[in-house]
Amino acid sequence: MKLGLIGFPQVGKRTLFRLLTGQENEPENGTGEAQGLARVRDERFARLVEIYRPGLETPAQIEFSLLPDLEKQPERNARVWRALEKVDVICHLVRAFPEETVFHVAGSVDPRRDIAALNEELQLNDLLFIEKRIERLEKERGRNGDARRAAQEKELLLRMKEHLEAGRFLSTFPFTDEEQKLISGYLFLTRKPMILILNIGERQLQDPGLVDELAAAFAGQAFEWIAVSAKIEEELSRLDEKDRQAFLDELNITQPALDKLTLVCYSSLGLISFFTVGPDEVRAWTPRKESLAPQAARVIHSDIERGFIRAEVIKYEDLIRLGDEQKVREAGKMLPRGRDYVVEDGDIINFLFHV
Repeated sequence: MKLGLIGFPQVGKRTLFRLLTGQENEPENGTGEAQGLARVRDERFARLVEIYRPGLETPAQIEFSLLPDLEKQPERNARVWRALEKVDVICHLVRAFPEETVFHVAGSVDPRRDIAALNEELQLNDLLFIEKRIERLEKERGRNGDARRAAQEKELLLRMKEHLEAGRFLSTFPFTDEEQKLISGYLFLTRKPMILILNIGERQLQDPGLVDELAAAFAGQAFEWIAVSAKIEEELSRLDEKDRQAFLDELNITQPALDKLTLVCYSSLGLISFFTVGPDEVRAWTPRKESLAPQAARVIHSDIERGFIRAEVIKYEDLIRLGDEQKVREAGKMLPRGRDYVVEDGDIINFLFHV
């Protein structure tokens, strides 16, 4: 599962990619793309490491793809659309910071304009696909072995077309389960989750008004919003822990925006974390949301799913409140759970199994 980082030139994509993944981003094979893994900056994981002091620390990770710059001329963005087809979540980095020495491809800084420009291109891309697909269904009418299914698909495509022409993304279209199956093989870009990341300046750090204003302007769309100052995050990355905390305090920031961003990205992929803990290793595992206990066990090893007996679950909050596992057991908070248990984000789990 992968997130695609996209945006116009000079918005800070390469800086943000480097901060997230810790690697320099040389494009691959002349495509303008680069790949990297980002650690999910979960304070629960950090706290568990403090408690257990393990020999090995294995946090959750997410994969990012740095995509080519968007061109001002839409017709030159074909390679960007092809790249977006390969990602599961679109992260649109939008410049909001004022800086006269850094040019903007459109001549001025206007986040609302830039967001609308990309949205319209994504909608147009899906509209063109729908129109071509409808044309093909018309040509195949009478020759198609399943005329009923073709008619259902055409009717669905026409409703999707109307939805897009009204300025909405397909991520807000009310598909039924049967309709999902009808179009399961098609890569509609506006069906993908989208995160709007505003790259702000230092003076905008304490002003939530910009995010609120833009979210209101695009109300009705299923977008996630977050503000990040790549410049501030870059400065933070160069400091040791003590100086870093002092810098955060000076700016009146409780948590670096980059930490929040990785959690938003993680959630947008439909993932949660559960933890396995001990003196040897503290590790975050990444099952899908709503996974049953045996399904979650599979991310560790298929043998655990196959031979699943039960799960011993500690709630993170109980461990932190009571201090250690022994006190959790004494308080009756070590919870035995069976096959029908839906694993929750933050669970600490020991799986019992037999193969």
